[in-house]
Amino acid sequence: MKMTRKGILIVVSGFSGAGKGTLMKELVRTYENYALSVSMTTRSPRPGEEEGKEYFFVSEEEFKEKLEQDGLIEYANYCGHYYGTPREYVERQLEKGKDVILEIEIQGALKIKEKFPTALLIFVMPPDAAELKKRLEGRGTESPEVIAQRICRAREEAVGIEEYDFLIINDRLEECVKEMHVLIQAAHSTPARNTELIQTMRKELEALV
Repeated sequence: MKMTRKGILIVVSGFSGAGKGTLMKELVRTYENYALSVSMTTRSPRPGEEEGKEYFFVSEEEFKEKLEQDGLIEYANYCGHYYGTPREYVERQLEKGKDVILEIEIQGALKIKEKFPTALLIFVMPPDAAELKKRLEGRGTESPEVIAQRICRAREEAVGIEEYDFLIINDRLEECVKEMHVLIQAAHSTPARNTELIQTMRKELEALV
């Protein structure tokens, strides 16, 4: 009897500036069988971001239209912009047995957990608050007002960290990537993600009595 490997929906959240985007890209580059979901957003692209790679950039009208069509698994408003996860891509990859990684803020992550109870929630943090501010300032893409807004939002998000399954401190990229991979692989062996195997074993045991 073997466990049938099904894809896991992995939700990665973290404060803006925690380095979660870099962490996930390195995870996908280093290991096989991961699919990085591309979210839809109404915010403008940052320098170097490409349509369909980092995000699908749409107008607010287009976003709401997709929402009305039930084309989003979840959505949330963050710092004045909408973010959402396209349903079709995620479900297709899970059916193929791929582990699908979603980068979603805490509002959306908790909504995902309600709809997909076996989703794995991972929260990424910097070593300390001072490092978080340093990383935000180091981007060079946002005004002091926006940085202050993101720090305030981080303070709010810190209240919900206990809702996550695992916490990763992103201080050394290579080690953090390895740690995340190990956690995800271990999650494949939890009873909640192997109900069919358990039921089969019970039936086989009953047949022997």
